[in-house]
Amino acid sequence: MSKKIESATFSRRSLLRTALSAGVAAVAAPALAQQQSPIDSLINAPGRGSWDDQFDARGSRAAVGVISNNPILGPEGPANIQQAIAAYQQIVSNGGWPEVNPTNRLQLGVADPVVQQLRRRLTISGDLDESAGMSNAFDSYVDGAVKRFQARHGLPSDGVLGEFTVKALNIPAQTRLMQLQTNLVRLQSMSGDLGQRYVMVNIPAMYIEAVENDRVALRTNAIVGRISRPTHAINSKIYEVILNPYWTAPRSIIEKDIMPLMRKDPTYLTRNNIRLLDNRGQEVSPETIDWNAPKAPNLMFRQDPGKINAMASTKINFHNPNNEYLHDTPEQGLFNKMMRFDSSGCMRVQNVRDLSTWLLKDTPGWPRQEIERVIATRQNTPIKLTQEVPVYIVYITAWSAKDRVVQFRDDIYQKDGDQELALQTTNGMEQPAGAITDRDILPQ
Repeated sequence: MSKKIESATFSRRSLLRTALSAGVAAVAAPALAQQQSPIDSLINAPGRGSWDDQFDARGSRAAVGVISNNPILGPEGPANIQQAIAAYQQIVSNGGWPEVNPTNRLQLGVADPVVQQLRRRLTISGDLDESAGMSNAFDSYVDGAVKRFQARHGLPSDGVLGEFTVKALNIPAQTRLMQLQTNLVRLQSMSGDLGQRYVMVNIPAMYIEAVENDRVALRTNAIVGRISRPTHAINSKIYEVILNPYWTAPRSIIEKDIMPLMRKDPTYLTRNNIRLLDNRGQEVSPETIDWNAPKAPNLMFRQDPGKINAMASTKINFHNPNNEYLHDTPEQGLFNKMMRFDSSGCMRVQNVRDLSTWLLKDTPGWPRQEIERVIATRQNTPIKLTQEVPVYIVYITAWSAKDRVVQFRDDIYQKDGDQELALQTTNGMEQPAGAITDRDILPQ
C-alpha cells in the first residue's frame, strides 16, 4: 500500500502529482501521440512501478467497483446489454485487442515486455485508463485493471495472470460480441414484470440475487449442477422453507452413488443417519439388503435432520418437475472454490439463513431470531410462505447492468455456440470415505 511521504521530501512522485493537478497529464490524448513531454517520459518509464505507489489504494478499489446492486434481469436488461453490444461492435471494427502471451508469472512489481501487450488489451476493454501509459512495469495501475477484469469475468481478483485469466483475456473481441448478442435474446425473454420481490439464480455466474423494488437486496454464492447433472432453467415460485429438513435420496443417486458406497462400506448408511423405509413407513435394516444386487431396493432412503444432513439446516422448495430445490450444505468450504459446478442439479446456497429470513419477512412469526432458535432444536419444521415468491433460474453468461460494467461468465454447459467460451470444465471429484456430505452423495 501507499508509503507515507515526509512533508520535507520532494520526490519525483510529488512532482508528478503536482503536474497532474495542473492539467499537464493529458498524455494519452491523440493530439499528443506523436510528442513526448517530460511528464510523458515519467509516466511511461520502465521503472515506474517501483515508485508510483500513491495509486495503490485506487488500484485495490478497482475490483470493488464492479460490484453493483443493479439486478441482471428486469425491464432495463436488454437496453443495458445493447449498450455493451454497441461498444464491442466498435472494438471489433477497430481490430479487436491483442493476445497476451506471458512467458513469466505476471503480477504487481514485475517488469516484462509482455506487460505492454497486457496494457493495450486492458485499455481497449476499458479496464485500464489510457493515462496509465505503455511501460513494461506491472505497476498498481495494471494491478487494479487486472483485478477489475477478473471481477468482471467471475475470476478471483488477485491481480495475478494465471491460466484462466490469460484464457479469458485471449478470447477474441468478435467472440465476446457474439456472446453478448446471444444473451440479449435471453434477457429480452426476461424483461417483463418479474414481481416486486423475486429470487434469481444465474447458473453460469454461480450466484443468487434476491431482488426487491428493482434493487438487489441480497446477493450470495451458489453451487449448481455439474455438467453431467445440470441445473435446469425454469421460472417458478418458492412456496416453502423447511428448517432441519429430512433428505430423501432420489432414485438416481441411490443407484449411482449409494449402492456402490454400501458395497465398499456396509456401515455407511448407519454412520450417516440414513434410514431405509418401506411403503408403510416401517424401518428396514440395511443388513437385510443384498447390496450386490443389480437393482437398488424399492425403499425410501431418508436422512435424519442434523449437522451431517446433506441439506444441513435449510431446504427451500419451489414448484418444478425436476426434484430440484435450494438448500444449505454442511460443507461451507465448497463456496471457496472458483468453479462451483458440483451438485446433482440442486442449488446450494451460501448464507442460506439470510435468504430464508428475506423470504419469510412477510410470513408472521418468523424473524431471524426464531429461525435460529428452531434450527438449534434439530426438529423438522416446514414453513409455508404467506405469499409465494417468484424464482427465475436462468442461464446468462454475459450482461451489463445500468452501471455499464460488462460482465462475462464461463459457458459451462456449452449453450452459447462457441466451444472457446467454455474455458473451464468440472467433472466432479473422487470423494473420500467418511460422513455423508453433498459432495459425495449429492442431492438432486
